[in-house]
Amino acid sequence: MPNKMDHIVIGADSLSQGVAELENKLGVRVPRGGTHSAMSTHNCVMQSGNDTFLEIIAVDPDAPTDPGRTRLFTLDDPSTQVRLKQRPRALCWVVGTADLDGVMAASPVNLGEAVRLTRGDLSWRLTVPVDGSLPMDGLIPAFIQWSPGPHPSAAQQDLAVRLNKVQLSHPNPESLNEILRSLNVDHLADVSKGELGLSFALTAPKGSVVID
Repeated sequence: MPNKMDHIVIGADSLSQGVAELENKLGVRVPRGGTHSAMSTHNCVMQSGNDTFLEIIAVDPDAPTDPGRTRLFTLDDPSTQVRLKQRPRALCWVVGTADLDGVMAASPVNLGEAVRLTRGDLSWRLTVPVDGSLPMDGLIPAFIQWSPGPHPSAAQQDLAVRLNKVQLSHPNPESLNEILRSLNVDHLADVSKGELGLSFALTAPKGSVVID
């Protein structure tokens, strides 16, 4: 099976902040998801079309302050924390694969380690750098391999929000495209020339929206 878009990650200072901001932008209220005990984080999730979903993630204030490792998606990075206090931000895009170990072995960039995570009956393996960083500031996706069964988006609410495109900008777009091609994900994102940047183009009840 080819690599395919799995979900997009929007970081927030708190889930209430993230939900309120996206409700203002999209016109829908993203439902609560669950917790990630291994990372001391929690989320809200909803479908975003084509077996994908949108995730708002934040540090869980009710979980242990120190989960025993650096949290994923740079949530422990002071600069990210400052940015998220200003507003929720596009942090990462996640690509689904049936061969996570193969992707990691062939990758020209360090994707980190394959961390096994669970939430309720769901389990999955996700690439997470040991220091919690994002490869190329989130321009390179994280990769996920779900345990057998229906994709989790099937159980999430469909609130008429659709992901149209992941948008990436880079001072040298061809060098970024080379990496994306080597990872077989170049068909999943648009790359333009500019400062390093990640954004998600969505269609929602309020119309066309870009979250960066």
